[in-house]
Amino acid sequence: MVVIEKFLGQRVTIPEDRLYAPKQGLWAKAASKEITFGLTEPALVLSGGANSLDWLVDNGHSVKIDESVICMITGKILFIETPVGGSIVFNEAVKSDPSRILEDPYGEGWIFTITPGGNPQAEMAHLSDGSGYLKSLKQTDGFKNPEGVIGGVSGICKAVYSGIREQKL
Repeated sequence: MVVIEKFLGQRVTIPEDRLYAPKQGLWAKAASKEITFGLTEPALVLSGGANSLDWLVDNGHSVKIDESVICMITGKILFIETPVGGSIVFNEAVKSDPSRILEDPYGEGWIFTITPGGNPQAEMAHLSDGSGYLKSLKQTDGFKNPEGVIGGVSGICKAVYSGIREQKL
């Protein structure tokens, strides 16, 4: 398990027993015929948590790679896309109680499973291991602002925060 002590002001972990889709911040773990997906702790910190989810397709729907399947309200609006194709089944427990995603993101907070038409291991060949995912995080505000300073370190964040202070409401 990789532990990042200061990532946007929080401690986050990256388990080494699964693969990752860095673009979406999803983890993937294969069982015998299906692949389970969930959001990583770093992705949850960067997005601002999980307030609500809405499925964009029905359970059992056949999805393609990069198909948008979830609209998630966090501190932002996220559209989660599938990293592999196959038949999708959602975790209804997280839809009714999104706090499960934050409380146990690598366990009961999983979001969906996909049963691919082929071998699950082969379908996951294009995903990153833990070190590849960690490398992709190095360019995010999580590492650029390890203390989680309000206003961040990017020019856009600073402009937004300073602009808010100047507004007369």
